[in-house]
Amino acid sequence: MANDFPTMDFKMPKVNPRYVKMGVTLVIIVILIASSVYQIQPEEAGIILRLGKFVRTTEPGLHFKFPGLEKIIKVPVQRQLKMEFGFRTEKPGIRTEYAVTQSTQKESVMLTGDLNVVVTEWIVQYRIDNPYNYLFKIRDVDYTFRCMTEAVVRKIVGDNSVDEVLTIGRARIALQAQQELQNLCDLYEIGINVSQLIFQDVNPPDPVKPSFNEVNEALQEKERKINEAWSEYNQIIPKAEGEAEQAIRAAEGYATERVNNAQGDSQRFIDVYREYSRAPLVTRKRLYLEAIEAILPNIYMKIIFDEEQKNILPLLNLGKKEVEK
Repeated sequence: MANDFPTMDFKMPKVNPRYVKMGVTLVIIVILIASSVYQIQPEEAGIILRLGKFVRTTEPGLHFKFPGLEKIIKVPVQRQLKMEFGFRTEKPGIRTEYAVTQSTQKESVMLTGDLNVVVTEWIVQYRIDNPYNYLFKIRDVDYTFRCMTEAVVRKIVGDNSVDEVLTIGRARIALQAQQELQNLCDLYEIGINVSQLIFQDVNPPDPVKPSFNEVNEALQEKERKINEAWSEYNQIIPKAEGEAEQAIRAAEGYATERVNNAQGDSQRFIDVYREYSRAPLVTRKRLYLEAIEAILPNIYMKIIFDEEQKNILPLLNLGKKEVEK
């Protein structure tokens, strides 16, 4: 059967080899520039490795490196990191969801110093302060840090009684664990700074939890009674001490007043006697006039006789009479 369609010849246009080389060179240059430029975020530090060997640390910002020869590792040095023990956070949010598995239960079960068992859940918050030590001093630093934390907490819980771990000693134990964990980090030079260690929850095992709750309620009742007694004490004792101090000060003031009055009276008598010895008649008359001046205003009736009156019987109303003031 004859082919009715006309045949067409397609010829590829000739490409200048010079343009091909320029295009390839331009692509290589773009790739090299893109692979040599990197950016470090504000909360990160960059560790530069040249052929696997550490050469420098770069700060946040835009930097350059040798493409193909140098490798960048970004370490979050300003970010607050967290490790959970005894539980895991499944879904953070307003109502955070936690999960407890068989492996996490093994982390949380501990023996106290008085041979009691407690279930302890805690959180460690830390920050990487030396990225070089964090990357190169210890192999698998996160697992090592987790093992160090668990060992320290088990040791300190084992040195305390169950009552201290459950109630009064939790804050002290957490602070002690944080300090000892930091000492271990400094000793092994893992480049971690422990910010905080918090006991999230400390409980007795489920089979004995009702008994422990009763003990805790009894301890709380005891503390409440003690606080009430101290409150009553602070209300009564200071008041009584204040009243006693007031009475003592009043007695001292009265004694001082009597002594001063006695000394003043004696000194006045001495002064009067000295004046009397110098002029007896004048002093005696002055004392008489002063006494009369002090007595007469208090007398409601005054009867005055004339010394020169003779042979006359005065008629006097000697009955009591209210004198109008």
